[in-house]
Amino acid sequence: MSYAATRGGAGELLREWRNRRRMSQLDLALQAGVSARHLSFVETGRAQPSREMVLMLAEHLQVPLREQNALLLAAGYAPAFSETSLDRDQMRPVRRALDAILTGHEPYPAVIVDREWELVASNAPARGLLVGVSEDLLAPPLNALRITLHPEGLAPRILNFREWSDHLLTRLHRQALLSQDPALAALERELLGYPGVQAASGVAEPAEMLFVPLRLRLPSGVELSLFSTLATFGTALDITLEELSIESFFPADESTDSYLRGN
Repeated sequence: MSYAATRGGAGELLREWRNRRRMSQLDLALQAGVSARHLSFVETGRAQPSREMVLMLAEHLQVPLREQNALLLAAGYAPAFSETSLDRDQMRPVRRALDAILTGHEPYPAVIVDREWELVASNAPARGLLVGVSEDLLAPPLNALRITLHPEGLAPRILNFREWSDHLLTRLHRQALLSQDPALAALERELLGYPGVQAASGVAEPAEMLFVPLRLRLPSGVELSLFSTLATFGTALDITLEELSIESFFPADESTDSYLRGN
């Protein structure tokens, strides 16, 4: 059961999601094709929404599948979406796809994380970047943000630590704010306790670069400059799949490309 299921009825939860999306009742009603009056009654508990209405409103509010289940439970209905472990037989095609993505991205690093930034899988180049990281941080469950920003992790080797940590904290803060997941809020508090990590200002600075690179010095002294892209599963109908993110790193300069290609 989702943590959100304990916070109130379906109407209260729908109102929370609408406020997070910064939508008025009228905006949501128009998009969903229902009357604003009826939506108001649903949010205040004066009207009981049907299962179909809960799912329709959740879709227009872009509510994650896990929280759609919470909304259904709060409204008195059974969950609609499964959460299947990656090691189950029916996930074999997914595992093959993930392996193909990771190996196909070599010789560049790539990792797969879940919604709490725990490392699900990685390719050989990504694992090679972790040489010298504390064994404690590499003990399961591995958390990608903890490994990156911890003083016994990659932090001492990140040459632009302030910029990169700000980039990561901005992503985490936005994710925690939109989801209201206490686990993400706890992770954010933990990371802010690390040396040199500061709360993201949320104020965009004039950009002279196309992206924020990760500038990393390896134990050998080689300096790499990388940028990353994020990918998720489209049209996922399983919670596990929806919550997976694939982060692929690419060389930001010719010397990094040459080094990763072994030239």
